[in-house]
Amino acid sequence: METCDALIVGGGPAGSSCAWKLRQHGMAVMVLDKALFPRDKVCAGWITPAVVQALQLDTEAYAREHVLQPITAFRTGLIHGAEVETRYRRTVSFGIRRCEFDAYLLQRAGARTRLGESLKSLERRGGHWLVNDAITTPLIIGAGGHFCPVARFLGAKLGASEPAVTAKEIEFEMNPQQLAECRVRADTPELYFCRDLKGYGWCFRKGDYLNIGLGREGNQGLAEQLGDFCGFLRQRGRIPGNVPGKFHGHAYLQYGHSRRKLLDDGVLLVGDAAGLAYPESGEGIRPAIESGLIAAAAVVEAGEDYRRQRLQAYANRLRARFGPEVAPTGDMIPGFLRNALARALLGSGWFTRRVVLDRWFLHAHQAGLT
Repeated sequence: METCDALIVGGGPAGSSCAWKLRQHGMAVMVLDKALFPRDKVCAGWITPAVVQALQLDTEAYAREHVLQPITAFRTGLIHGAEVETRYRRTVSFGIRRCEFDAYLLQRAGARTRLGESLKSLERRGGHWLVNDAITTPLIIGAGGHFCPVARFLGAKLGASEPAVTAKEIEFEMNPQQLAECRVRADTPELYFCRDLKGYGWCFRKGDYLNIGLGREGNQGLAEQLGDFCGFLRQRGRIPGNVPGKFHGHAYLQYGHSRRKLLDDGVLLVGDAAGLAYPESGEGIRPAIESGLIAAAAVVEAGEDYRRQRLQAYANRLRARFGPEVAPTGDMIPGFLRNALARALLGSGWFTRRVVLDRWFLHAHQAGLT
């Protein structure tokens, strides 16, 4: 039987960031994940300077062995509509490959790992948990993404009862012919919104790698929208004519659109398991990392007393950081008005820079987590 001070279920950015911080406070941490790292992860894949700051990431050292693509501009618009290019005088984000980034963070955390092993059983025994009949711990941290088994244990109703965003994406290394045909600049990700404003597609080059995807509220019509988006990109000459392989899907909850239970005695959720993706952009990396660090601080302050009331500080700090949880009110604007507004607003250089990019995608108005 193995023992640890905290068992983190999920080795992605939320779990590894939490493990990293708990290890700095001398805790014996174990990470359980059904995948073997490095592993593929469906994600457009970029991080802002706020993430670099929170992780104390040495960008020069990281870039020597991994993809770290500086981003200094964006190309935006409506699918089949006009485009606006917004340039910055500084690096506002970095493109990363999740297979590299996640493996790096997990290794840096220095926690014991049980990789390639799913959470099969979870039983409460007094003040401890028995996991898979092999691990005992006083604290479980669920960091397993949208379908996290710890979230299910806390009562999450996965499926139609949750208003999830679904996305399909592919990332591949381009051959010489594809490189010659690709007109997407590495420093300029391209973002194109659906006309009903219920999702957007992206095309993002990271050196010789190309990432293409589209996400929408719900999953109805996603395949058709994705096909139309790829056709639009080819028509505009943005991507190679042949995209190899199969698009892979994932789902996530937007912050405020979920009513998942965040914690209970000896257990809490972080990252996508808690439904923390930014509502406007769907970005999940920064909220995942910040929630992992906030959770670690609350755990340390709890002083090995992991009753629900002691862990409540974590939920309070999440709300202070991300704002009050406001449930979606549904479509209040008729479709034809949304389309007209989209054309007008996304055609405005000021609105695109100040609202779409600076506020929705870069969250430049919010200082980094200290």
